[in-house]
Amino acid sequence: MNKVLITADHVIIGPADHVIDRGAVLVDSGMITAVGTAAVLDTALDARVARLHCPGATVMPGLIDCHVHLAFDAGPDPIRAVTDTAPGELAAAMAERAGQMLAAGVTTARDLGDLVALTVALRASIESGAVAGPRILAATTPLTSLGGHCAFLGGEVITDDDIRSQVARNAAAGANLIKVMASGGALTPGGPRMYESQFTPGQLRLIVDEAARHGLGVAAHAHGTDAISDCVAAGVRTLEHCSWRTADGITYDPKTTRQIIEKDIAVCRCVSGDWRLFLEQMGPERADAMAEVVREMREAGVRFIAGTDAGVPGARFDDYVGMLEFFSSLGFEHAEILDMATMNSAYALGLTDTGALAPGMRADLVVVDGNPLTELDALRRIRHVFRGP
Repeated sequence: MNKVLITADHVIIGPADHVIDRGAVLVDSGMITAVGTAAVLDTALDARVARLHCPGATVMPGLIDCHVHLAFDAGPDPIRAVTDTAPGELAAAMAERAGQMLAAGVTTARDLGDLVALTVALRASIESGAVAGPRILAATTPLTSLGGHCAFLGGEVITDDDIRSQVARNAAAGANLIKVMASGGALTPGGPRMYESQFTPGQLRLIVDEAARHGLGVAAHAHGTDAISDCVAAGVRTLEHCSWRTADGITYDPKTTRQIIEKDIAVCRCVSGDWRLFLEQMGPERADAMAEVVREMREAGVRFIAGTDAGVPGARFDDYVGMLEFFSSLGFEHAEILDMATMNSAYALGLTDTGALAPGMRADLVVVDGNPLTELDALRRIRHVFRGP
């Protein structure tokens, strides 16, 4: 990426309520070297430096998707799409999906479960420039119980030694983090129900400890209220779904929420663009209960991060904004939502070089028509995407 000065009507620096009107961002070799008003930066720069003028547009940090599955195809049977596809074909399909995400403004994606570490190879291809896609953080093979959620990905563990071995294999394969299926899930026929725990509290602590021994954090798929509590006690870094399910419906635990906040654990609700259909299928009573729990967690001070669960049925790789609109429907302010999609997600993932626009940061940024602070749909009108090295 050569040196270029990008100017626009608005530059959202991060946090999202920090805005420079008629602003500019100077990018040099994939890094941000200056941020300020267009008048000052344009005057200070040599006339030979390239200019990218974007009237009617907003420049902001690149979007971060904290929960995707690039090996899944978003169709009605993602399991078959994985197990019945040759590795080479699956790798090519994953590269295409990564390109869709980048085109939608996603400059960083955390993949939370694939087959034989295919995301690690894809990550290398993207970093080399051979393939276009977002920066990838890969969990590789998720740990699950025997016959448990997503067991078809090969991460079944039973004993403590199994756990140690699988964490070690993932680390050796190049994983950026460890994923554990702490509860059941809807995707796996015959597996535990969504509210049922798949691991004991002691096993979850072992998983966290073993991951830490390899310098890795843990993301926990946890629908069940008991599983959420156990994961928080174990010290996971992020909670995925966190839907507070029990056999009787939704059972929210404010005490556990206080511990989530005290331990600085981020929550990724994993909402796909078809959330309206999902709420309709839940029924009004349960949908209202779920929405109220999210509002209570927000009021308590939980750090929410953005994730689409792209790849599962109905969760497309090119519809990031649909997930953000879910939070808007619950009363979240636009600035709050944009922070969730950028700087809050970067913080939760341990990334200090992205999520905001400042000198020394990676040039992960998007240019959109309009102003997403007043209209989230502006994020669908992508004009330019930049991704740092």
